Amino acid sequence: MHEITPLSERDCFYIADRHKTAFDFPIHCHPEYELNFIGNAAGVQRTVGDHSEVIGDYDLVLITSPNLEHVWEQGSCQNKDIREITIQFTSDVLPDSLLSKNQFHSIRLMLERAQCGLAFSLSTIMKVYGKLDELARHGRGFHAVLDFLELLYELSLAEDSRTLSSSSFARIATSSESRRVNKVQQYIASHFHEEVRLDTLADLVGMTPVAFSRFFHQRTGRTLSDYITQMRLGSAARMLIDTTHTVAEICYDCGFNTLSNFNRLFRKYKGCSPTEFREHFHKKKVIV
Repeated sequence: MHEITPLSERDCFYIADRHKTAFDFPIHCHPEYELNFIGNAAGVQRTVGDHSEVIGDYDLVLITSPNLEHVWEQGSCQNKDIREITIQFTSDVLPDSLLSKNQFHSIRLMLERAQCGLAFSLSTIMKVYGKLDELARHGRGFHAVLDFLELLYELSLAEDSRTLSSSSFARIATSSESRRVNKVQQYIASHFHEEVRLDTLADLVGMTPVAFSRFFHQRTGRTLSDYITQMRLGSAARMLIDTTHTVAEICYDCGFNTLSNFNRLFRKYKGCSPTEFREHFHKKKVIV
């Protein structure tokens, strides 16, 4: 479902502070950026793209992709006083001419990462909660905009934030400050449905296979095989949602050699079988 948000063209951002007993809004997406805080909601199931997990008492997520589906579901949460603070804003609030300045460098990187959904740690949530609460209570006028920018800046400094959805599911091109890593990522994005050989990638950036493997892991935090596997699984998850292809067809279209290996890896990384993923996701969709 594509949500029509209440954000006015004349406002820099929209903020809603709700107290609720349950989550009943269906899975959705929208062109506006969204920062969503949830408190007292342990047991709620949060889904962003092809990533799903049960949250603790507090949750804070930033999403900056217009087509990335997301939803918070009741799950096993029993609390009847859940607080949800939602801030929505458009990309033109922070235009490229501003984000290109040195002082906004960390915010720019955060917004880019948040195209796949970005979850913040409990320590970061506690650090910014006061400002978030103040905005929710009194977030109007010029000074509220300054407070909002300061909130974004504080979040951009968090070193333990983590992306949620895979980039291939979110249809987001991965990027790195390393030109060699960028070159390899672009090659993988174009050829992951084929056999991707280590020596081919190493030759691409003028390194030996051993040196390249070490270099790639240091720069991305993932092994090459894990990176390719997650790229293939993200694409497979997107095809499970958007097409009627059989699981076997999707398996081979995404570069897996055997159906059994595809099923095993999908369950390992997604926590369910491909068929269960498709059925569960379709149940959450609403056609409008």
